[in-house]
Amino acid sequence: MSNLKLGVDVVGAHNLLPKDGLGSSNAFVELFFDGQRFRTTIKEKDLNPVWNESFHFNISDSYNLHYLTLEAYVYNNVKSTNSKSFLGKLSLTGTSFVPLSDALVLHYPLEKRALFSRVRGELGLKVYITDEASLKSAAVAVAQTPESLPPEKDHHTNHGSNRHTFHHLPNPNVQQHQHQNQHHSSAPVMTHHVPKYVADEIKSGSDPQPMKIIRTHSVTSAQPADYALKETSPFLGGGRVVGGRVIHPDKTASTYDLVERMFFLYVRVVKARDLPSMDLTGSLDPFVEVRVGNFKGITKHFEKKQNPEWNQVFAFSRDRMQASTLEVVIKDKDLMKDDFVGILRFDVNEIPLRVPPDSPLAPEWYRLEDKKREKVKGELMLAVWIGTQADEAFSEAWHSDAATPVDCSPAINAVLRSKVYHAPRLWYVRVNVVEAQDLVPTEKNRFPDVYVKAQIGHQVMKTKPCQGRMFNALWNEDLLFVAAEPFEDHLVLTVEDRVGPGKDEIIGRVIIPLSAVEKRADDRMIPSRWFNLEKPVAIDVDQLKKDKFSSRIHLRVCLDGGYHVLDESTHYSSDLRPTAKQLWRPPIGLLELGVLNAVGIHPMKTRDGRGTSDTYCVAKYGHKWVRTRTLVDNLCPKYNEQYTWEVFDPSTVLTVGVFDNFLIGEKGTNGNKDLKIGKVRIRISTLETGRVYTHSYPLLVLHPTGVKKMGELHLAIRFTCVSFVNMMYLYSKPLLPKMHYVRPFSVIQQDMLRHQAVNIVAMRLGRAEPPLRKEVVEYMSDVDSHLWSMRRSKANFFRLMTVFSGLFAAGKWFGDICMWKNPITTVLVHVLYLMLACFPELILPTLFLYMFLIGVWNFRYRPRYPPHMNIKISQAEVVHPDELDEEFDTFPTSRNPEIVRMRYDRLRSVAGRIQTVVGDIATQGERMQALLSWRDPRASALFVTFCFGAAIVLFVTPFQVITALAGFYMMRHPRFRYRLPSVPINFFRRLPARTDSML
Repeated sequence: MSNLKLGVDVVGAHNLLPKDGLGSSNAFVELFFDGQRFRTTIKEKDLNPVWNESFHFNISDSYNLHYLTLEAYVYNNVKSTNSKSFLGKLSLTGTSFVPLSDALVLHYPLEKRALFSRVRGELGLKVYITDEASLKSAAVAVAQTPESLPPEKDHHTNHGSNRHTFHHLPNPNVQQHQHQNQHHSSAPVMTHHVPKYVADEIKSGSDPQPMKIIRTHSVTSAQPADYALKETSPFLGGGRVVGGRVIHPDKTASTYDLVERMFFLYVRVVKARDLPSMDLTGSLDPFVEVRVGNFKGITKHFEKKQNPEWNQVFAFSRDRMQASTLEVVIKDKDLMKDDFVGILRFDVNEIPLRVPPDSPLAPEWYRLEDKKREKVKGELMLAVWIGTQADEAFSEAWHSDAATPVDCSPAINAVLRSKVYHAPRLWYVRVNVVEAQDLVPTEKNRFPDVYVKAQIGHQVMKTKPCQGRMFNALWNEDLLFVAAEPFEDHLVLTVEDRVGPGKDEIIGRVIIPLSAVEKRADDRMIPSRWFNLEKPVAIDVDQLKKDKFSSRIHLRVCLDGGYHVLDESTHYSSDLRPTAKQLWRPPIGLLELGVLNAVGIHPMKTRDGRGTSDTYCVAKYGHKWVRTRTLVDNLCPKYNEQYTWEVFDPSTVLTVGVFDNFLIGEKGTNGNKDLKIGKVRIRISTLETGRVYTHSYPLLVLHPTGVKKMGELHLAIRFTCVSFVNMMYLYSKPLLPKMHYVRPFSVIQQDMLRHQAVNIVAMRLGRAEPPLRKEVVEYMSDVDSHLWSMRRSKANFFRLMTVFSGLFAAGKWFGDICMWKNPITTVLVHVLYLMLACFPELILPTLFLYMFLIGVWNFRYRPRYPPHMNIKISQAEVVHPDELDEEFDTFPTSRNPEIVRMRYDRLRSVAGRIQTVVGDIATQGERMQALLSWRDPRASALFVTFCFGAAIVLFVTPFQVITALAGFYMMRHPRFRYRLPSVPINFFRRLPARTDSML
């Protein structure tokens, strides 16, 4: 019998179907494999059970492993009848089993048992193959023949044709290892040109340390371990990172020290000359095919050209290379079959290694050979070397790990490359419409009812209508727009006359180029100008001679550069600088980001009957957007790309998102949109300077069915401070530029301008190559953060309660003091209060000393990790399905009237409670005003008399005595207290308010 074992870790399930009649389930899992069965424990009353139990099956015949199937059934335990009800199942074929080192926890959607079965939820499993003979079974296996399996097994096999299996992607490293073991004579180990420090990295990296789960919030807001932040200790280009410090920093320095050093075989195809003629017409349509094992890259072809120039670079990942020979073939493009022209072969072991800052390798001419290795006519200029991702050719190269099996055209390859984008510089355009004169309406017997419509691109704004007495109109209104450099659009102002309902006629128009508009960076007054209005239609010369005067408009137009154009949510702003460059301060530091890899990515599409994803990462900070290369057909992509930004303000946020590229393969239900997989936000002010943060961030996305983990993103981050004094000085400066406080915008204006700015940025970035699509820009900018959501409202309410929890706790503690719950503590508080009453000058020093000591004590327990999204704080794990459906509804709504009516009634009930609270607060304030208003003459007389007597008593009595007596009275013993309210409270509640005047 083989020593191989199939390990199955049952982690947990999510969003199971309630089956016990009380809105819950008693779930357990049964596993079946090769006639063996295991069963987990029963989790009572839990729709999101967590087991974390491991089981190991014996593999009798490893050669038939690919034909075996692992089946997992989720049941609900029915105690009353001692039976079980079906909750879902899944099947995994043997082709998806991987070694333990490559195994990951994946959440598989549960499948139906029959056509009319009702199933929902996911099951988290980790399936792997291990050959450790010391492993013992975790439970007593019940050996069964296929005939003795439960009835569900037989019923399910009848519908085997409809079975949908969740496949793992094959691990190329494992395949390469097996391939080399079987054919080691033809594929020798390539270690000739690997430096010693690289070998140390490989040796050190082969023993990864386990991830450390970090609780990013208090115990009350702790979330499940699967959704928690995990600290890692990877081996990067600068050494192993342990606790934020780099071990072995004396290694060879590299600019890419926050990512794992990856080696690529680079092939630069420059040009060819003296190629032979292949067709009967004597022409040649050459192209080059570069092959390494199963990977193949193709250049573009030229028609009828014997001396073509390509200058194209190909990059093949050393980790996935399965051959030791590089072949460069020149072919002639033909309709039926491409003709062979010549070939070049290179031994990969003999290719030199280049590490920047070495100069680029000079290309050389190589004589072509035929298939028999004999020299033929023609030469090809090549440069072949082994380099890393720090090579200058990395970003422009065709990558083997980004090669798509669906389409290998140059257009597709262009959208797979990594790119850096710079968002356009945005300006606010302020148009002050003052007045218009000599307006000539089409109807002479009435005064015009005019307004001004201003337009820049797709942005349109209007002034209020004005009755033009004496054919003049006065508005003096400000219209605000957003414009981007370079200024391609013009400002178009149209004066229109409202003839009737829904009928407007144009009186005149003026077009102002934005490039001619004056710019300002402060609040100085811009001189106004008169512009003549042009007729919207052509008129004859005689009519033009009769018109002695032209209608004109008085405007004050400027480009405001003293503002920061908000193109993202203010809570997650990545840049706070004004538009005008002369107002920019010098940078205070440098932010470095290493996008290492992603694991456990949820399949976003199907290809060849299996789930897969074509993922890329987008990082945004300030005006600089970066996009990694798209890794095709990979659920555990390794990016290892590093980027840097200048930091001008620590109170900014870096956003990193993961997306699936829709341009590759079959189109999903979302059509031509890149699907979001998740994003990570990191606030710069929470990072310590010089520390390397290496963490695995869960990618959490809120779907209409609930929160879902789409995978994990592994990042390395370092913030380096250039000037510590300047950084500390920024904490005393305003967050936004000066103009935001001198001439602030209203909330409605801010939301409108932010929406316009996001549309402009999305349009400009969508015109780049490869384009950064609109849905990506909107998701990274959180454009929907201002929309109504019951879930967000609850989350903000509980956040407010958390903020005031300390005040509530202090009030409860003082209530216990007043009730003498602990006499010793109460006596000590009396003594302390008497000291502070006698020496009031000690109050503020004591308070600040107390806060100093608390801060010093909390320094030991300071967070050493950046914050991350929390599903408990966001109220995402307990949200009602209807509230989620409302949150994902369009604006305006697209739901049927019954659902809208139900939600409106719910909103009315919530608003009614808020209305009652606001009314009670107003009542208390009006009672305070009624003390001296003589609305109740008797109450005002009593209060005025009390004030006169209190003034006399306070005048002759020291203040310390009054304070001490008042404190002792409030903290008096319960024996001297009464259950009824006190006299001041009774008097205050009897005062009148304006509630009597409310309709």
